[in-house]
Amino acid sequence: MKKILIFLTSALLCLALFLPANAADNSTFVKADYGTVRTLDPATVYDTTSGMRVYNIYERLIAFDGASTEKFIPELATKVPTVANGGISKDGKTYRFTIKKGIKFHNGAIMTPKDVEYSFERGMIVDQAGGPQWMMLEAITGKGGTRDSDDKIIDGVFKKIMDAVEVDGNDVVFHLPAPYPPLLGIIQYASSSIVNKKWAVEHNCWDGRLETAAKYNNPDFNTEPLQKITNGTGPYTLKEWIPSNQFVFERFDGYWGKKPYFKTAIVKYVPEWTTRKLMLQNGDADQVVLDPTYVKEVEAMKGVKIYKVPQLSYSAAIFCQKINPAGNPDIGSGKLDGNGIPPNFFSDIHVRKAFSHSIDWKAMKEDVGMDLIELPGSPNCKGLPYYKDVPLYEFSAKKAKAEIKQAFGGKVWEKGFKMTITHNTGNAMREAAANMMAENMMALNPKFHIEVRNVAWKDYTVKYRQYAYPVFIIGWGADYPDPHNFLYTFMDSNGVYGKYTGFKNAEVDALCDAGIKNVEPAKRREVYSRLQDLWHDLAIGNTVYQRTLVKPYRSDIKGFVGNPMFSDAHEYLKNLYK
Repeated sequence: MKKILIFLTSALLCLALFLPANAADNSTFVKADYGTVRTLDPATVYDTTSGMRVYNIYERLIAFDGASTEKFIPELATKVPTVANGGISKDGKTYRFTIKKGIKFHNGAIMTPKDVEYSFERGMIVDQAGGPQWMMLEAITGKGGTRDSDDKIIDGVFKKIMDAVEVDGNDVVFHLPAPYPPLLGIIQYASSSIVNKKWAVEHNCWDGRLETAAKYNNPDFNTEPLQKITNGTGPYTLKEWIPSNQFVFERFDGYWGKKPYFKTAIVKYVPEWTTRKLMLQNGDADQVVLDPTYVKEVEAMKGVKIYKVPQLSYSAAIFCQKINPAGNPDIGSGKLDGNGIPPNFFSDIHVRKAFSHSIDWKAMKEDVGMDLIELPGSPNCKGLPYYKDVPLYEFSAKKAKAEIKQAFGGKVWEKGFKMTITHNTGNAMREAAANMMAENMMALNPKFHIEVRNVAWKDYTVKYRQYAYPVFIIGWGADYPDPHNFLYTFMDSNGVYGKYTGFKNAEVDALCDAGIKNVEPAKRREVYSRLQDLWHDLAIGNTVYQRTLVKPYRSDIKGFVGNPMFSDAHEYLKNLYK
């Protein structure tokens, strides 16, 4: 009887993928994805899957103009500020946004400049570890965080934040300590979404007072007050969210802009490619997330249109040099005894270089990536300013063996090791890279044992920030199209990923700081050239790929405009129609 119940439950779950929202229903848009949502709080959202929800439920002052990464259009502001129209001061240190009037939040409240001021101040005050607020904080305070290297709140930082953002009549004004060219790109980002102050305070968010700010700084993951509730001004509201199952949007009838075509949009969690493929093929999904590995299967389908968009994105294998050993199954015994690895295993450059020699680049590009990927030698990927052709570590068992034999004075080779490489569930490209590294390293010595494990995205983005993974494979899509957004992120000791490598290098940190503070192109080129070389020379991480986004829709879906800044998880629902 128990087996019958399990079978029936499984069958019903599979059937639910196709049933109540059939893509043939012209009022409903269906997307199938393998990403899982971690949070809906704009202050802490920093992954593309969660960001897609925030982009459609909330709005920002400005947005990218279609496919452009340089031009903007107004959204909640009346115009995009420039020096010419007086919105940006001549010294580049003051930005003024005039706010549109009469715009409703989903709860019926009317948006005011006070809501805008509060949204930016709250985001920076929250400043969750590993979150997105480093960008605004760097622009507003000159530092990429509210806490120092000992994780203590910096004296006076909250007052500095509140003094820097102010309301002036119907305008919101930002005061910067120095020019910060990427600011407009940051203001269009999901974490710059506008929330209703009164509603947020009623739901246990920061109350707007300086004296209480510290209480709301750096909340634990999954404890954010707005993690599971929403109240934006966007074209869609949250109707239903069943984690690791589906997310349902409903059209907001009080939306100030053009009425969206689709009444309902559903994103289904479908980690298996074969199921996503059938959903697209049979018309049970209007769009599915597609890894390059499976492109040819979709190209053979009838009734499907494929868009190809070069991405400003970079995926890498990150080596953690100070792994958290507490209850950590991924490092075995936690010792260099043949049954595990010590927490500092990847602090030895010979270990990092050995793993870097273990990816078969030809197979990665041609067989896994179907010639739809690039292999840049550093995080400053192709299409970004100051790109440099940095060499990859040659795929070579001989060189990998020579490096690993030197690691820890020869003890790694003598004793062997046991560990795990992780990747996010459903990502075929990252799974292939993980298996390549594992298999090629294990082939060097029968004492080497490496397991490859997949983890659901919502958990993956939490665990790497806890220093849990020895090697984690993760990608970065541009927040704004500038080398700082990539090289700082992966290399600086306070970078979004750099921090969680446990790697700290004084020259690297100084160069990252110099790069963003310098406005002279020749000097910036010199700085970023050196950083790209250091990525290779220090083997901080290892390239996996830079994708060309391949996005399939049913051919009756119109309105998609590709932008190099947005991943396959992204969707501007209000632009789509049949």
